[in-house]
Amino acid sequence: MDFMVILQLAIVLAAIFLGARLGSIGIGYAGGLGVLVLALMGVKPGSIPIDVILVIMSVIAAIGAMQVAGGIDFLVVITEKFLRKHPKYITYLAPIVTYFMTLMAGTGHTAFSTLPVIAEVAKEQGVRPSRPLSIAVVSSQIAITASPISAAVVFFSGVLEKEGIPVGYLDILMICIPTTLLAVILTSFLANFLGKELKDDPVYLDRLAKGLVVMRGVSNIKVTPMGKRSVWIFLFAIVVVMLYATLISDKVGLFGDVSKGAWFPKESIPMIRDHAIYVIMLSAATAITFFCRIDAANVLSASTFKSGMSACVCILGVAWLGTTFVGAHEAGIKELSEGVLRTQPWLLAVALFFASMLLYSQAATARALMPLAITVGAAPVTLVASFAAVSALFVLPTYPTLLAAVEMDDTGSTRIGKYVFNHPFFIPGVVCIALAVLFGFMFAPIVL
Repeated sequence: MDFMVILQLAIVLAAIFLGARLGSIGIGYAGGLGVLVLALMGVKPGSIPIDVILVIMSVIAAIGAMQVAGGIDFLVVITEKFLRKHPKYITYLAPIVTYFMTLMAGTGHTAFSTLPVIAEVAKEQGVRPSRPLSIAVVSSQIAITASPISAAVVFFSGVLEKEGIPVGYLDILMICIPTTLLAVILTSFLANFLGKELKDDPVYLDRLAKGLVVMRGVSNIKVTPMGKRSVWIFLFAIVVVMLYATLISDKVGLFGDVSKGAWFPKESIPMIRDHAIYVIMLSAATAITFFCRIDAANVLSASTFKSGMSACVCILGVAWLGTTFVGAHEAGIKELSEGVLRTQPWLLAVALFFASMLLYSQAATARALMPLAITVGAAPVTLVASFAAVSALFVLPTYPTLLAAVEMDDTGSTRIGKYVFNHPFFIPGVVCIALAVLFGFMFAPIVL
């Protein structure tokens, strides 16, 4: 590795560090600055992740409309009733709730609405809130790799299809949904034993004595018929996306080579899957706006819309930075990793893990490294089994949902230690990803 490569890598890391310091949308700003510096050094800017950004924008447009219509409130009320019905099992049930909310919405930002409920129910039961909160946040992140409308899954399946690898969109879902869900469930049992019992935590006892711990009770959220209606419209849109993706799949054989038994020529497919997601989600947003009688202007101020658009800027900057650096040194990276991945395929998961903790996004990590992994000859099983490792966003305690969990726990049990990495999300996160990858390597050969 020559001096220029080291210098350019240092610039990439410095830009990411600066973005982490700026916080929120700042990671995207700093990513753009990093691309500028590399370009001035003679590095050709890499490809911009337009496809990933468009998926996020279209999905968030529908989710924002659903929130304004009261759909998110409806889901929160259902969640609270479910958790309060089985409060003793909060550590096991909370991550399942955030998992399926992310699976359905394609974004982990939906966890924001459920974290206060999780913290409150845990506190009322005398359960250390850091236990359910930590695994719930991790669950909301890893579920991205199993969501049929997440930008990461859409991009990953698209690049496999583009490179002619016989792994379809439905194959990825068939592998990633059971492996990640099983990993979350098993990790929740571990999380239930992490940290001192709440009644023995000196930080909690000190805050309790000072009157800083408040029992808020059941949330007073009013559910409207329009809120329920918006959720059903959104769910219907997801079903349509999956049905369309199934119908145009090569494995179904409806579209393809007519001489080999296909019903219609492949050229007659109305639109590719990515375009279908865009229009179906925008159509769902239109339907919610019209049938739920909301003011479209209010969507712009919805918290989910703001966080989603912030994610677009972050991905624009940091994923572009990643593809710029990787593209400039693709030949060297390929030479270094080609033989290694054939003998030690699990190292792809390790690379994805460390990249995602810096790139701050599952989609950005997949965008930066998966094409390279395909180029160096990683086997299809390795690619799919390692996919869950793009979810290591919990390592640095700067991700929005992680910080929200810390802020919402007034017992002080969910706290970030002075050594940065010693926070309650680290162990559950590492274990959950390790289990998901392990199950992936066990389950992928059966499906593929």
